[in-house]
Amino acid sequence: MNLRLIGIGAGVLIILSLPLAGAIAGPDFAGQDDGKAGGLLSSLGLSDSSRTSDTARGVAHPARPAQPGPPEQPRTDSRCGPELTSPQGLEAQTCVLASEGSTWGRSYYRNTSGRPLDAVLTVMGPAGRTVQIRCAVGAGDEPGLCETPKEASAGTASGYSAVAEFAVPDDEGALLLRSGSNAPAPKGG
Repeated sequence: MNLRLIGIGAGVLIILSLPLAGAIAGPDFAGQDDGKAGGLLSSLGLSDSSRTSDTARGVAHPARPAQPGPPEQPRTDSRCGPELTSPQGLEAQTCVLASEGSTWGRSYYRNTSGRPLDAVLTVMGPAGRTVQIRCAVGAGDEPGLCETPKEASAGTASGYSAVAEFAVPDDEGALLLRSGSNAPAPKGG
């Protein structure tokens, strides 16, 4: 009697595992029908009626719409000054950015001075428009950035400039580095 129960149990397990095995095997690797019905069920001599070719049955399917990719990002124009380094271990580069009718400033930095610093980023635009933000600059070798809020553009991006000033956050406020968005003028010969 035990052998009969074991045999029946094994048969039930095999029958129940076939759909799981078919699901794991899935369609052939290329995802194309090469005329040989692929997958584990077919190799075992079992057929899956859902795999019957619709074209063999005369059924036409409408074209599937293309899957949309990630949305295209709007173009951002930038005008950056040179990368500068201070003897105290601070590196910075400051830029004016413009996209979709907005202009803002950004300063990239790396602070290896061993102490936290303060940064003030100022964007100056046409007609005396100014936006300013203060950023805490942590000590460490990781790059960081300080960025002003985006503001509606007034005129062209060439009418804007940005300056970032990095200083020691104490009463003296010793300036360590000033980084601007304007590239230095080429030296004439």
